[in-house]
Amino acid sequence: MGKSLLVLIVMVAGVCAQAPSPHPAFEAFEVATIKPTPPDWNGGRFIRMQTAHQLVARNHSIKTLLAAAYNLSPHAIFGVPEWGDSDHYDILAQVPGDIRPNLDEQMAMLRKLLADRFGLVFHRERREMPVYALTVAKNGPQLKPTKIPDDVTPAGPPALAFVIAPDGVSLPAVSATVGEFASVLQRAAMNRPVVDQTGLTGRYDFLLDFLPDETQFGGLGLKPNPDRPKPDLFAAVQQQLGLRLEATKGTVDTLVVDRFTKPSEN
Repeated sequence: MGKSLLVLIVMVAGVCAQAPSPHPAFEAFEVATIKPTPPDWNGGRFIRMQTAHQLVARNHSIKTLLAAAYNLSPHAIFGVPEWGDSDHYDILAQVPGDIRPNLDEQMAMLRKLLADRFGLVFHRERREMPVYALTVAKNGPQLKPTKIPDDVTPAGPPALAFVIAPDGVSLPAVSATVGEFASVLQRAAMNRPVVDQTGLTGRYDFLLDFLPDETQFGGLGLKPNPDRPKPDLFAAVQQQLGLRLEATKGTVDTLVVDRFTKPSEN
């Protein structure tokens, strides 16, 4: 991986001041181009608004697109064909209207794209499976309420983005909920769903800094830096956030794919 930084963006909410505008119905992208990810791509995996009118997704498999669109752990998605894990795609999509869609609206349009261009047909099931329960640690949460006003429109840079460096991973969070934190963990880092059981409902600013093991992020192979030692993810969550991740079993929503096809590029 060298000395470069790799940003793995799995949520696209952010914050910036924005004047009120008539809100369009974000039902579908105006146009979208889907192409295989170039084999020499080394810029990580992300979905984000590149401009107020253009969404870009890079280096995503069908399973990770489904995880983003339906806010699920990839491990709670079943029935995806082998190519749905191995083949990776780039999507460039034009957004209708004159204002930037929020995260929910972006994902609604992505769900429509998956149905129209990938022929997605699925059903939902509740299944018992291994999960991580996210709870408040014994000494209480160590989260600072955000300074971002409640009436600021979500937009701009990502609020939750893993930054991957040669000696560890950091997660700077801006105006994020604990539920969003659990979502980003299960979609990108962990090998099982993460269930938020903290009961915390506020929005917080925080920084999580840790060294992942071989089971997280699909195995990054990062090496510890003896000059800057970092805790593992479980210790970091407890020490830095006052929360706790506990391996257990639980019943969660899952998505079972009934039909999927390879997409047309245009």
